[in-house]
Amino acid sequence: MFTKLSICIATYSRGAFIGATLDSILVQMEPGVEIVVVDGASPDSTPEVMARYVLQHPEIRYFRESINSGVDADFDKAVGYARGEYCWLMTDDDLLRSGALTKVLLTLNGEDDLIVVNSEVRNKDMSVVFENQSLMFDADKGYHQVDSEAFFAEIAAYLSFIGCVIIRRTCWLSRDRATYYGTLFIHVGVIFQTPPIANVRVIAEPLIVIRYGNAMWTPRSFEIWMFKWPKLIWSFPDFSDAVKRKVCRREPWRSAKALFHNRALGAYSVAEFRKFWPNETSKVERVIAYVLSVFPASVANFIMVFYFAILVKPAPMALHDLLCSRNAGLLSRLVTRVLGGVRK
Repeated sequence: MFTKLSICIATYSRGAFIGATLDSILVQMEPGVEIVVVDGASPDSTPEVMARYVLQHPEIRYFRESINSGVDADFDKAVGYARGEYCWLMTDDDLLRSGALTKVLLTLNGEDDLIVVNSEVRNKDMSVVFENQSLMFDADKGYHQVDSEAFFAEIAAYLSFIGCVIIRRTCWLSRDRATYYGTLFIHVGVIFQTPPIANVRVIAEPLIVIRYGNAMWTPRSFEIWMFKWPKLIWSFPDFSDAVKRKVCRREPWRSAKALFHNRALGAYSVAEFRKFWPNETSKVERVIAYVLSVFPASVANFIMVFYFAILVKPAPMALHDLLCSRNAGLLSRLVTRVLGGVRK
């Protein structure tokens, strides 16, 4: 049977979550769809969980690696193992909304090389909705070569979430992937390298539910968002600096506000200052960066919680991150309750 779509999952130590992800897919399976799971040598219960699913569902193909090669290499392997015309680079802890597969299959008309799927964002146990939709689109939208700058400006930041990507398999395999191993965002490199993928469609309806706050890379968040992500975004020569600035600053680690926010989250300390702060910066910058790295973290947390809570439109995900930090004290939680009660 011709395989139209391969749902490609790279997983590591998600035994507690991958079952729910698979259930959300399997309940809406259609002919011409397969699930490919590459397990990067998970040390937890993932192999046992997958063994049960493979036994009951022949449409699942499971590949367990002997060593962990990293998320980029594992997604690349998953696409290599896939048989589908298109590959959906699905995450291992999020859920498909009802009707998602049917919507996607109807969209795969063979004309687009890349489909970007909108998402809903909830908390870790899925009990609270943070965002009804990540992309504020009222209708599906297409981009072509002449729209590449608009696509980059409007969609690149959202593409930090790999689960939104559906790509033609031959397109993926024809492009440079090895260069982007270790970036944590291989798909972004594949999409925006020279020449950028030209035929793109964005599905406005949210088809994925993101389990926010459950990312494996959280302990490395400072390195990722201050260095890795900006370096990647600013590496693409086909886009203007003005457009890149709409996605992220070139050197966000120079921002005192960004450092203070990371201090409040518990992501920035003297250890990060010593490990990541470039030697070629000015003495003033180094002094400011050092002072912020030793600033009382609980006080920083309280100040940032207060800031995000009093906004005209409070920032629920930012507040969530701050309150889940080990630096969140009684005052941070109290101000959230008080201001939350006032707003209600």
